[in-house]
Amino acid sequence: MPEQPSPPECAVVPAATAPAPAPRLHAHPFSSYCQKVLVALYENHTPFEFRLLETEQSLRELEILWPMKRFPLLVDGEHVVIEASCIVEHLQLFHPGPVELIPADPKAALEVRSLDRFFDNYVSTPQQKIVFDRLRPEDARDPHGVTEARRMLETSYAWLERHMAGREWASGERFTLADCGAAPFLFYADWTHPIGDAYPRLRAYRQRLMDRPSFARAVDEARPYRAYFPLGAPDRD
Repeated sequence: MPEQPSPPECAVVPAATAPAPAPRLHAHPFSSYCQKVLVALYENHTPFEFRLLETEQSLRELEILWPMKRFPLLVDGEHVVIEASCIVEHLQLFHPGPVELIPADPKAALEVRSLDRFFDNYVSTPQQKIVFDRLRPEDARDPHGVTEARRMLETSYAWLERHMAGREWASGERFTLADCGAAPFLFYADWTHPIGDAYPRLRAYRQRLMDRPSFARAVDEARPYRAYFPLGAPDRD
């Protein structure tokens, strides 16, 4: 019998898959912690959806996702990520870009994370203490707590003045997670308790952060909301 031709091979065509939706950030542009995440997103030009927390509906959505109702909050597929520093870490793991905000070297990463904690705990926390105190009824204010917060800011400014000797960015030559937080925290700290002439290195560092395109964009996007600042936004920056 003549040899039968082999059946044609069937080409396996992979099924088309829809692209994964971009991460969705629930945030407000005037919030310092939201700006911290926005700087990280803008540094790497990461696509994302912005959910503005300005209406009752948007705040209800946030509460469903996170009953503490704190923001920023990132929804990325099945991941719901809270806390600004954790969101930046998540972005580096799942949406890496050319700017490595947490160094691959564990020792360098430890320094960056330590500085990130410094800016959160010793710049942002006392700054917010002063601001939130102004929002209280006058008979419920805490003058002693405000004095302590201002003292902590002065101590932090002095430490940073020494720390920034010979450094361009918080951890050295590279812009990192620590600078993502330092930018908005020092921005609002100077509005709240001015960084005096005794701290020229710190003032220069704040200006470099202001000039960084990622943070400059965040500052511009927050301009329409400056009336929200309870101490009165200065006519600068």
